[in-house]
Amino acid sequence: MRDQKKAEEVAAQRFQLLSPLLAEGLDPAKARELRAGICEQMGLSERTLRRYLAKYSKDGFAGLKPRGRGQRRTEDAIPQNILDQAILLRREIPGRSVAQIIQILEWEGKVAPGQIKRSTLQEKLSERGYSARHMRMYSQSGVAARRFQQKSRNMLWHSDIKYGPYLPIGPDGAKKQVYLVTFIDDATRFVLHGEFYLALDQVIVEDCFRKAILKYGVPDSVYFDNGKQYRTKWMARTCSKLGIRLLYAKPYSPEATGKVEKFNQTVDSFLREAALSKPQTLDHFNQLFNVWLEECYQNKPHSALENKLSPTAAYQRDRKALKFLDQETVANAFLHCEERKVDKSGCISFEGRKYEVGLNLIGCTVDVVYDPADIEELTIEYDGYAPWKVKQLVIGDRVGRRPKLPASMQPLPAESSRLLDAAMQKNLEREQRIAPAISYRTVYKEGRSDV
Repeated sequence: MRDQKKAEEVAAQRFQLLSPLLAEGLDPAKARELRAGICEQMGLSERTLRRYLAKYSKDGFAGLKPRGRGQRRTEDAIPQNILDQAILLRREIPGRSVAQIIQILEWEGKVAPGQIKRSTLQEKLSERGYSARHMRMYSQSGVAARRFQQKSRNMLWHSDIKYGPYLPIGPDGAKKQVYLVTFIDDATRFVLHGEFYLALDQVIVEDCFRKAILKYGVPDSVYFDNGKQYRTKWMARTCSKLGIRLLYAKPYSPEATGKVEKFNQTVDSFLREAALSKPQTLDHFNQLFNVWLEECYQNKPHSALENKLSPTAAYQRDRKALKFLDQETVANAFLHCEERKVDKSGCISFEGRKYEVGLNLIGCTVDVVYDPADIEELTIEYDGYAPWKVKQLVIGDRVGRRPKLPASMQPLPAESSRLLDAAMQKNLEREQRIAPAISYRTVYKEGRSDV
């Protein structure tokens, strides 16, 4: 359902907006400061922000979804020339607030008072890349990096992708490159999950992320670089549904992800040793990595930890409670959704496969909800229908019987032609509107001499 998908995207945006206010142990003064900053940057009133917080406290992620008739379209809410002027004002002084920009436009007579709302202008500026956050991101350069470390486990996770070696695991012994994805706890340097994969896409990140969550619970926050495998709408949707704050490093700041980068350098020693073992399969290579990880990293003293504890000891001694969710909740959070059009045979094409949806939806565009790790079965959603499961279409050696048309598409009997009935009525009306023409020959025959 498109409306439902749009509502979830809006809810994800609202959660990431509220996430700084949901941190544990936040004192009232700091909370007021954060609320004021969010309201100024995003063009929201404090009343709206408090309403979002109340809805999230009561109903969780579902409470942040918009209600009523849906979001109002804003494509034509601000004329293009006015938006260009607003962008020019923001570029002149990046620190100008949205309220100040609107005030200048009103004083210059370019817009009427009250014609532009702050939230609408803020949305359009963000779409064009001129929000206050974007402007600060590009203005802050050359600042010295400072080290940071969280107080407890699962408060912040880091992740990164490391390019691995070429292994002879392809057809006929052809070599293929493998890629390592790891998730590391910030406070304890403990590797929550690490695994080598054959592909380089967002699916490997989500698979590793899901396995880490199932083993060690849900973190408070995650911190990624700006790689395309991490900066996806699916990652924002997943984190928001699980109540995780999603953070990204500033562009061109590799020092921000220094902890996981340092671990990747440590992995180089494993790669040198593994080359001597000449692994022939990916499973064997991952088995060697897991052994090395346990014996040469997880249970070895770490110089960055207090009293040089090992990452395993530091993680196990931490008293912060782990937050586990049931497998169904986690699985639903990692589902993807895409649109497909039903062809004339009642099927859709997905990932090179055919799935039979139904003849009653020919020509319609349906939503396909699926687990990227398993596409043997898909869930189809369409307005007015309860979601249903479909499996891959199996083509046999004989033509199957064509299914009957549903009752809603069966022809209905008719007593007469509504087209001809309507045409007859229109013809009568037309004749009544036209006055009869005068026949002078008839008048002459009747003996009138004044003609």
